[in-house]
Amino acid sequence: MTNAISVKQRGHQIIDEVERVIVGKRQTVELALIGLLCGGHILLEDIPGVGKTMLAKSFARALGGHYRRVQFTPDLLPADITGVSIFNQKTGEFQFRRGPVFANVLLADEINRATPKTQSSLLECMEEFQVTVDGVTYPLEPPFFVIATENPIEFHGTYPLPEAQLDRFLMRLSIGYPKPSEEVNILTRQERQHPIFGLKAVISPEDVGQLQRQVRNVHIDESVKQYLVHIVNATRRSPAVSLGGSPRASIALMRTSQAKAALEGREYVLPDDVKYVADSVLNHRILLTAESRARQLNTSKIVEQILSSVPVPVLEPAASKSAGSTA
Repeated sequence: MTNAISVKQRGHQIIDEVERVIVGKRQTVELALIGLLCGGHILLEDIPGVGKTMLAKSFARALGGHYRRVQFTPDLLPADITGVSIFNQKTGEFQFRRGPVFANVLLADEINRATPKTQSSLLECMEEFQVTVDGVTYPLEPPFFVIATENPIEFHGTYPLPEAQLDRFLMRLSIGYPKPSEEVNILTRQERQHPIFGLKAVISPEDVGQLQRQVRNVHIDESVKQYLVHIVNATRRSPAVSLGGSPRASIALMRTSQAKAALEGREYVLPDDVKYVADSVLNHRILLTAESRARQLNTSKIVEQILSSVPVPVLEPAASKSAGSTA
């Protein structure tokens, strides 16, 4: 179990370091780390001031990687993100000037304030880990981790993300208000200096790539695969849903379950791992019917109902024992 234990140890080092800034939100931090370990990207949807930007900065410092932030506005152009070719009069050639997307951690702040054309400029970067400008393709340096934010209560001057782009995000998370005791702790930590300046790198970008490869080696039993597929299929059959999860949702559910298992120090996935990540993976991939919205249902509630209705498989002891040789 050497691989899974190393993921557990290094992963919890990252979580502990980020928690020096993000107080009382360990589950959110862990889910964000799961997104990173899967090579995916996350969408943070929450009100202003709860720490969305700080979460991205904290991850960048803990990883020792290159961090860039882009404030999305209606006048932002695709070239402002990906980069642009500029003619060099001395050499008589065009030179590519890299945009902020060439980073290890990219914060796309208030992504829904940019036009759909600008939003879509991130699609190739997020899916293919490369940028194509003027017919030339430039690979992005791994790891490439996008944390996009949006405000769910202010819609004036915004452009809602289309379903195709939402589906590119591995998970949608929220941070929420802290408890009163946690908020007092936040004030104490920031009394003289913001704790973000005290964060140190606990891992290198190269090590992140190794952990990502180890996560993919975590064994997932056939019965657990069937279980997570039944969950995704249930979103398609639900009368409260007009559009359910796609096969990409099933893949995302499998990958995140593998990462959760690895963070627990296991080399095999349990149904509880699937349950832990299901809402974050599925809540933005489900479209509710008009009747469901009128009844003030939300996608997280639908996922909760589905998890309570789909039978949970019972793993045979042999499945977990043989996992060590599979991983």
